[in-house]
Amino acid sequence: MTATQPQDLQLQRRLQQDSIQLGGRTVYLNPFLYWRRFDSNTDRWLREPGQLTEDQITANRRRFYPELDWGELDDHQTAVHDGAVEMFLKSLDLISTFHPELGSGQMLEVERKMTITKKKAFERWVDKALRRRSREEVREHRRFERNRTWQAWREWIAMDTTHKALVPMVMLMVLSAVGGWSLGASPSACPTLTLPSVQTGVR
Repeated sequence: MTATQPQDLQLQRRLQQDSIQLGGRTVYLNPFLYWRRFDSNTDRWLREPGQLTEDQITANRRRFYPELDWGELDDHQTAVHDGAVEMFLKSLDLISTFHPELGSGQMLEVERKMTITKKKAFERWVDKALRRRSREEVREHRRFERNRTWQAWREWIAMDTTHKALVPMVMLMVLSAVGGWSLGASPSACPTLTLPSVQTGVR
């Protein structure tokens, strides 16, 4: 077996999970496989959680997660699973748009296989998207706080009362620095000691 054969088998398994054969036609279950046919608005709509209303998502929770007790989930888990429900709804909408010939029974087959094969993939995708959004919000908040601090400093420095208070302080600092330099440069006031001369003579 060559090195490319395991890769080909893995690719075939992924394509089998990401597609379904209906009436001799291959229908992709992974919505990102349609990206060549997206415009920028559709791409943004698909990739960003929170594009559907809360009522739409809540009404379809049991449809895609009949086994899940939503009351036991924490806030992040609830957001991830709600995002996955949103991905299911968006994917089915895209599939019906790109395959208008599919009947209700065929769309039900698409939904059943998608619920089995894409649930974990959608959850991982939404989890990464939410964490990325959280990091971006933190960075934006920090940037906003920095800008607000600099703006407050600029406004404070521009005030007339600040100028009146700063001028004497600056003058005092300059005088203190000059005085300290002058004292350090002056000669030492300590007197020098002179030793008495030693007289020598012959007795």
